[in-house]
Amino acid sequence: MMPLLRLALLLFLATSLNLAALAVADTTRGTGDLGLIIERETGSVLIFSSQERRVLNRVEGLGDLSHASVVFSPDQRFGYVFGRDGGLTKVDMLEAKIEKRIVQAGNSIGGAISDDGALVAVANYEPGGIRVFDARSLDEVANIPAAPEGKGSKALGLEDVPGRKFVFSLWETGETWIADFSAGNVPVITKMQSGDRPYDALVTPDGRYYIAGLFGEDRLAAIDLWQASPVPKPILEGYRRGAKELPVYKMPHLEGWAVAGSRIVLPAVGSHELLWAEVGTFAEIGRTPVHSQPVFAVARPDGRQVWVNFAHPDNDVLQVVDSQTLQVVKEWKAGPAVLHIEFTPRGNEAWVSVRDLNKVQIYDAHTFEKKAELDAKSPSGIFMSARAHRTGF
Repeated sequence: MMPLLRLALLLFLATSLNLAALAVADTTRGTGDLGLIIERETGSVLIFSSQERRVLNRVEGLGDLSHASVVFSPDQRFGYVFGRDGGLTKVDMLEAKIEKRIVQAGNSIGGAISDDGALVAVANYEPGGIRVFDARSLDEVANIPAAPEGKGSKALGLEDVPGRKFVFSLWETGETWIADFSAGNVPVITKMQSGDRPYDALVTPDGRYYIAGLFGEDRLAAIDLWQASPVPKPILEGYRRGAKELPVYKMPHLEGWAVAGSRIVLPAVGSHELLWAEVGTFAEIGRTPVHSQPVFAVARPDGRQVWVNFAHPDNDVLQVVDSQTLQVVKEWKAGPAVLHIEFTPRGNEAWVSVRDLNKVQIYDAHTFEKKAELDAKSPSGIFMSARAHRTGF
């Protein structure tokens, strides 16, 4: 009798362990294919799997997401969502919940995470400057006001660079500041003059060059951060010279995705062109006339092609440009209000948000065939968690 009882007990335990293992296998997953889609009108985000091409969950209660962006923790589990209302929300993508949310300013324009994943910085329009928080707790680490003559200056173009540093620019003062946290939580600040009204910036994928677009000047500014005493250098001077200035319906966005191999591609301000320059020398290579005023020029991860979207009222079109010939090789109407383009990490697919269709469209990045669509409420930004391991993303 005892051997039979012992056998029954062993069978029961084995079955229980197998069921428990199956349950764990069903509820746990990796984070490498996860990402967030901003639903700007409803203050919510969608958690998605790029591998499965499907939405996993919706998280609500993130405030004003009309100009939202996201950075990710090194383990790709948490997304830090920067809202227009000054909100900073830490989203747990595995548990599909808000881990913590704070409202740290009145009006914000994006943020960055340090290379060690320990600090999250937010650029503020109101009251200006940047604030820096502990990535785990969202407790404040540093407040870096930018208030010349007692009036706050809008901070923008905030980028993370190697060595636990952040770089950002100031609209009113025309300055670029480096906040160095390498020695601890009290930053060393370096200030320099970049030019009239910087509107956005990018850092190259190696973290060497910070490039600021200038709304008030017919040029950009490049800063070599590898120099002991970095000095802004004017680049692409006079690129609008002799051309009729066109209205600017939406400021172009600059980001590290604009680097295509050894070339950098930049949306022009006040003209319907892309500007191409050599990384390092920043000598102009050529220009690409495009459909309308470009907003995003996003290089496929291999750098072979660049996808471009446009400002209202011509924001229903996508164009693809060859980075070697600088020619448009594909154009189509994706739908009303194409707002964002995000490539999968290896560049096999391009995900495109079409706000007024309430869709995210998924394209084969080589054949341009539409592979799938996801439903989303007024989608804008699409952010894949692989950004966690790219400088300036």
